[in-house]
Amino acid sequence: MAEFDSRGLRISTESPQAAAYYRDGVDLLLSTWPGADDALRLAIDHDHEFALAHAALARLHAIRAEPAEARARIAAAQEIVARNGSPREISHVATLSLALIGQSAKALESALAHLNDWPRDVLILSLPLGAFGLFAFSGMVDHDQARVDLCERAADRYDADDWWFLTYRGWSHAENGAVARGRDLAQRGLEQRRANANAAHAVSHAMFEQGSTQEAEALIADWLPGYDRAGLLHAHLAWHAALSALERDDPQQALAIYSEHVRPSVSLGVPINVVTDTVSLLWRLQANGYAVPSGLWEDVETYAESRFPKPGLAFIEVHMGLLAAARGKGAAANDRIEANARRVADGTLPAGVVVPSICRAAIAFANADYAECVRILEPVSGDVPRIGGSGAQREIVKDMLLLALMRSGASAKARDMLDRRLHRRPSQCDVRWRRQIEV
Repeated sequence: MAEFDSRGLRISTESPQAAAYYRDGVDLLLSTWPGADDALRLAIDHDHEFALAHAALARLHAIRAEPAEARARIAAAQEIVARNGSPREISHVATLSLALIGQSAKALESALAHLNDWPRDVLILSLPLGAFGLFAFSGMVDHDQARVDLCERAADRYDADDWWFLTYRGWSHAENGAVARGRDLAQRGLEQRRANANAAHAVSHAMFEQGSTQEAEALIADWLPGYDRAGLLHAHLAWHAALSALERDDPQQALAIYSEHVRPSVSLGVPINVVTDTVSLLWRLQANGYAVPSGLWEDVETYAESRFPKPGLAFIEVHMGLLAAARGKGAAANDRIEANARRVADGTLPAGVVVPSICRAAIAFANADYAECVRILEPVSGDVPRIGGSGAQREIVKDMLLLALMRSGASAKARDMLDRRLHRRPSQCDVRWRRQIEV
């Protein structure tokens, strides 16, 4: 008797138990919910030759920054599908393999080709989407639009109440500027499956883009206690609440959330989230004129240097630059900047020159050379989306430029930038800055 995945695609296993565990495991993986590891291992226990279960487990290991385990699992999947895999499964495993070994451009090309034939292959569709997906880290300046286009092409192939597709279609629209529509879709995804960290995340992003900081904090305060601290997005969702507190000019609440959920010693999130969340929140506090308690920067520096000793993803490199600037490590920062400039020159840093430019601007900002910060950052400000991440995460670069404009005396430019932001997404922090310009 044939077995199928949760979206109706045939899977090569003769074990109903293995198929059931696989469906559960993939859905737990796609909702970033604890238990996916156990479910996928049980699927393999019931059928050691179940290639897709090995491949899904490889994907989970990769998300958790466990490269050795990911490579071992995808190798097992490749060996199995080479013997008895269907064309879809062979393509599925090959695409995941490219993503796992860091061949991002080829993985994106393979994923898009695969989805032309099998748009309901949800694990492959998930690869280009998200703040850290293949589109986001492709170096494209218009990756927000690319995600929307991909979702819309696939929309008629998904059920109207598919909780995962609603979540990511909503997130994609909200990030691309259609915030009300995106929030509605993501909210429906959360209603369909409340145990869905990605949906809570997508809704909180939409609220941030609308300037609905108190709603975002209320949502997270209500939802987060039901999400185990081991959940990979637990600390990141708490970061959103801390960011919302800072947006309404409450640094003490932001620091309280940071200390309880976000700092490296308590977070169980993946390293890319731990580093970028901690650096960005502390930088925002400091840039806004609030004191960062003793020891917090040092803790982040120790963690970041142990996890990312060498240049890598553009999004990480920007935050490593911010960290070095904040810590006054100019020489170390310049060494890394030069390494990334060489990667720009040889074409191995897809985001391009915007990465070293942001890092150089951060050093100027930290040294209170605001005119130099503006000189470096303003020409590349339109390319900031190339670094990946979400709009909320990239806002730190816009804030740096805005504050540098204010502090360098470029009041007219700062006023125009703030007025556009206040029209789009009002916040108490922006209102305070606007008043400062008028003084």
